[in-house]
Amino acid sequence: MQYQTSFKSPLGFLILKSDGQSITSVSFSENELQEQNSCEVLESCKAQLNDYFAGNLRTFDLPLSPEGTEFQQKVWAELLKIPYGETITYMDMAVRLGDPKCIRAAGTANGKNPIAIIIPCHRVIGAGNKLTGYAGGIWRKKILLELEMKHNPTKRTLF
Repeated sequence: MQYQTSFKSPLGFLILKSDGQSITSVSFSENELQEQNSCEVLESCKAQLNDYFAGNLRTFDLPLSPEGTEFQQKVWAELLKIPYGETITYMDMAVRLGDPKCIRAAGTANGKNPIAIIIPCHRVIGAGNKLTGYAGGIWRKKILLELEMKHNPTKRTLF
């Protein structure tokens, strides 16, 4: 069974989806879902998102099941290794994946991340610390990075 619910965040509504065991999708929306059917894992996700936006949570502890290719899964696994309040470049990502030539493929996979915020694709920035590409809009990426910078005293600038 597929479960889904809305979460009102500082970035607009988030649509949260689950298979009942794990989170399968977190996406941005301009509207609240009309039909919602939540489950325990979605309620836990909402609570953790509340804590994240309040600056009290740095690492999500949720079971995740993003659907994607083997390469996309590898990219998303790397994204989960980027610490709260830190950024890497797309080139850094490609190097971490073992092939600097896969920079475009890594960027494309990053952009197809189905679980926004929790799989922190917003922490990947362009060369020269430029804010580039974010499926939810650059303005959302900037707000997420500023939030993390504000609550991470060891880092002074992210971009």
